[in-house]
Amino acid sequence: MKASVIGLFAEKSLHPGTESSAGVIDLPVAREVATGYPVIVGSSLKGALKDNARLNWSMDEEGINKIFGVQDNAGAIAVTDARILLLPVRSLTGHYKWVTCPYLLERFQRDLNMAGIECTLSFAKPEQGTAITKEQDKLFLEELSFNAVDKDLSEVAVYISKIIKHQSCCDRLLQQLVVLSDDDFAHFAAYGLQVNARNRLNEATKTSENLWYEETIPADSLFYALIICRPGEEESLNELKQLFTELPYLQVGGNETIGQGWCAVTWLEQGGIISE
Repeated sequence: MKASVIGLFAEKSLHPGTESSAGVIDLPVAREVATGYPVIVGSSLKGALKDNARLNWSMDEEGINKIFGVQDNAGAIAVTDARILLLPVRSLTGHYKWVTCPYLLERFQRDLNMAGIECTLSFAKPEQGTAITKEQDKLFLEELSFNAVDKDLSEVAVYISKIIKHQSCCDRLLQQLVVLSDDDFAHFAAYGLQVNARNRLNEATKTSENLWYEETIPADSLFYALIICRPGEEESLNELKQLFTELPYLQVGGNETIGQGWCAVTWLEQGGIISE
């Protein structure tokens, strides 16, 4: 099996929507059933990649369908769900923090290994109510406070930075990185996303015809996904990689017309070794 890992660093807010709504939010983001974490489902990501290919390749539709497939025929590649790795959370003690948790780091390591990328990541597991961070004594995230524990996260930052496109973000990653317990991270994943009120006005009377609330994932969030090719179709993976050589950006999810969904893309190949 040959596979690559693509990093998706959100340049703008993301709205990978779902068909079902819950509570007062009319248009929530898609979430994993078991964890409740935001997710960009594989079918949506694959569709975005296919649209990008149509715009940038000189290949005819038959060739594109051979790589991405059509409804009744599988293509040369498989695209997994894009999983969240870093979630920006407002901090009252400084700039926002990039929050993650041991479970996300564990499955990131497993996914890298599945793609054939060497990863032997070790990290501490904080207890609930504590945060591993560079902060002194107390860390405030939104309305919650955490006892700060200063442990070395440089190895974690090295691995994560490999799927962040911008060097400027990598340079400040270690300073803003926070590892929470799985339960504490779940709180921010559930309640820490932005909810926007949107309104459609009657052009003549300027009165509201439709008011709705939609959830978005904040800019500077980090997702990643695996691109897996079928045996004998390795060249398709190389062709897909070339999509992002000149313009390393991809629009995913909804609300494209209001500028949402743009991500900076990185590409990690099978056989890669990450080192400090």
